[in-house]
Amino acid sequence: MIELRFHRDLYAGTAIDSALGRFAGVARFVRREDGADFVVEVHAQSPGRERTVAGELANFALGLTVEAGGPDR
Repeated sequence: MIELRFHRDLYAGTAIDSALGRFAGVARFVRREDGADFVVEVHAQSPGRERTVAGELANFALGLTVEAGGPDR
């Protein structure tokens, strides 16, 4: 399992949710909130797959945040 932390000042929660939906077929995710962060656990078939999915998920969520005009306010 890999844990990703997305700070609210940089990422839109809606973008993270959208990214999780798009990646649902390649891994299992658990999303929660912790203070100023959105936290996502990535569970996949192997550690290598988890690393790959985690990196791509973070990039995708950031891209969606930029497209949306920035983090939720």
